[in-house]
Amino acid sequence: MSTQDEQEARRLDAVDPVPVLREEFHVPPAPGGPYEEAAYFAGNSLGLQPRSVARYLNEELEDWARLAVEGHTQARRPWVDYHEAARAPAARLVGALPHEVVAMNSLTVNLHLMMATFYRPAGERTWIVIEDAAFPSDSYAVRSQAVHHGLDPERTVVRLKPRPGEENLRTEDVVEYLEREGRHVALLLLGGVNYLTGQLMDMESITKAGRAAGAVVGWDLAHAAGNVPLRLHDWDVDFAAWCTYKYLNSGPGAVAGCFVHERHVRDAALPKLSGWWGTDPATRFRMDPRIDPPASADAWQLSNPPILALAPVLASLEIFDRVGMDALRTRSERLTGYLAGRLAPISGLEVVTPPEPAARGCQLSIRVPDAAALTERLAVSAGVLADAREPDIVRLAPVPLYSTFHDCHRASVALAAMLG
Repeated sequence: MSTQDEQEARRLDAVDPVPVLREEFHVPPAPGGPYEEAAYFAGNSLGLQPRSVARYLNEELEDWARLAVEGHTQARRPWVDYHEAARAPAARLVGALPHEVVAMNSLTVNLHLMMATFYRPAGERTWIVIEDAAFPSDSYAVRSQAVHHGLDPERTVVRLKPRPGEENLRTEDVVEYLEREGRHVALLLLGGVNYLTGQLMDMESITKAGRAAGAVVGWDLAHAAGNVPLRLHDWDVDFAAWCTYKYLNSGPGAVAGCFVHERHVRDAALPKLSGWWGTDPATRFRMDPRIDPPASADAWQLSNPPILALAPVLASLEIFDRVGMDALRTRSERLTGYLAGRLAPISGLEVVTPPEPAARGCQLSIRVPDAAALTERLAVSAGVLADAREPDIVRLAPVPLYSTFHDCHRASVALAAMLG
């Protein structure tokens, strides 16, 4: 590809109406190639570190050193209700009311806590429906829930497959399945954006169909939160959970998030697994053995928040609050559209992500022979950092907060040289 192509990529970066915030993140050095910084396309696995994270963490370390136990009430952000600082920005991020969200635990732990409440198999309504290409942790979680209820996971867990010869589920097929088999479905639990293909599901339509069929509808938003705009409250989703270390850039193993719809948080009779941070904070320190859950998603909390793991979440949410998901989404569509156009002429690869911008997140997955070897060559020879999913998928995620059109140009040039 020509010098003119590179100049055009730099021009697009200069005129894009949503400015890239690359300077607010630590971009790793390029392990190979002619550029100092990497072209980082692995944000769907682990997001880059915001430069502001160090300040947030240092403030907590200073307060711990200075105040010790008194930091629970006297720190700059008191630890006893530290998670409250994440509530409003997390709600804005996922389209929820503040009392419907809580920052806690990790993604799969939160899914189990949600299923402990909302998966209640009875009579012929016992099935858990997931997508066939669900992330393995989701598959393990739902199978173990079936076993926990004394059911056979081979019969209980239904895996929806795309049509023969296709890579992605069609919304109409999911809806038709729910209309046909809904009387058996106790829980529908799909990924909002599929981790492997990058497909963005029509969450509103599928949620409506699932609830009309009498099923509980939950969403795994690991690859959707911070990637696409969400309207969980308006879509009438029952529950959702997400991690914060991918597009939310909060660090490896960072504290996850959870949503429970308002109609459920006000139902104190719902069964749930409980811990002492799930009782009303006004009565928590009376040490009463009987729980008094608040009318919020906090009722599903178990333990006091891990401050040093939650501080980076606050740093990240501040950035998203400042920029806004709608603006990031428009930039994301421009980036993936540009990258898709650059990949189209290259022989030796197949894009398995839906071609329609509205049907994908900020990810293009390509099928190539020996994905792991190609990913290593991209890094070592060109300084392009992507990730592989065995045996034949390379995932490229141009994240709108810090990825550039020039990054996409670099990736396409490297792939053309290696495959074309």
